[in-house]
Amino acid sequence: MAGFDAARALAQYDPGKLTIATVCSHSSLQIFHGARREGFRTLGICKGKPPRYYDAFPLGKPDAFFPVHEYADLLDHAEELRARNVVIIPHGSFVEYMGTDNYEKLQVPTYGNRHVLPWESDRVRSRQWLVGAGIRMPEVIEDPKDINRPCIVKYMGAKGGRGFFIARNYEEFKKRIDSTAKYHIQEFVLGTRYYIHYFHSPLTGDGYTLPGGGSLQMLGVDRRDESIIDEAHRLGSIYELEEMGIQPSFVVTGNFPLVMRESLLGEALDMGARVVAKAEELFGGLWGPFCLETVITDKLQFKVFEISARIVAGTNPYITGSPYSDLIAPELSTGRRIAQELALATKLGALGRVCT
Repeated sequence: MAGFDAARALAQYDPGKLTIATVCSHSSLQIFHGARREGFRTLGICKGKPPRYYDAFPLGKPDAFFPVHEYADLLDHAEELRARNVVIIPHGSFVEYMGTDNYEKLQVPTYGNRHVLPWESDRVRSRQWLVGAGIRMPEVIEDPKDINRPCIVKYMGAKGGRGFFIARNYEEFKKRIDSTAKYHIQEFVLGTRYYIHYFHSPLTGDGYTLPGGGSLQMLGVDRRDESIIDEAHRLGSIYELEEMGIQPSFVVTGNFPLVMRESLLGEALDMGARVVAKAEELFGGLWGPFCLETVITDKLQFKVFEISARIVAGTNPYITGSPYSDLIAPELSTGRRIAQELALATKLGALGRVCT
């Protein structure tokens, strides 16, 4: 991204012809649907032929497709995309498919703060961010020889749960670890998993306002359905499965909608506010959608094990609104909320404030 000035690029745009673009995957259906509801043109970036399944969902189908041979080829099409007044909406698959380095270099205005990437993708730095914000997190095991209780081993980067594994001791760790990959070891916290969807607007001053300016919304909560760990109990414990030669995995295959106890909402919003404040201090801010991935223990205590600094696929059950967003505005999805923010930024002449 060196040398790219998003505000300068946006000054050349026709604000009446702004086009919202993203990769055809992950949460693209709701992003295109929400953009259309707010009057924007849409562009679906795809590898090879346009995906035919969009024909089955006409309200989520982009106005046009932008095929590339490889996602990294977008670097060579930046000028063409800017000529089409494109603003990129990143999601987890977009960053994963393109690669973090290429995504950072893409010279097309992108909604959100790209400076969050080094902090989000590195588990050591993301822990520094979250703990610095006063967030409780699972204990980290620095030396695998110190594993003396169930721990989860995660490889660096967003992999959709692929490659995670549980180890109870050093012997189990040695048996499963990929020694060529960077990894991170945390205690395995027992509790219920709640993935909380936030939206931070630096442009609005109503609702749940923040001391540093802007407002925070909580748009929904989900839980992931993970294969095969969530069905492992059908054949016995995960340790019995291993004796059968089956290695439990944590690959995300879908998402469940959830509602948490109302008494937890105050702390949930406070956590989001503190994460936003610390982001401003560390790397210039976090705005737009983000998600805190939490476990709630039987003592009703949150422990955050990860952060996603963009729209997450767990928002997909709520394309026409969640039990929380329904109390903010009718039929408000995260995809539509992104489009609303871009519409407001356009009206205020502040697109350069929310795009990098």
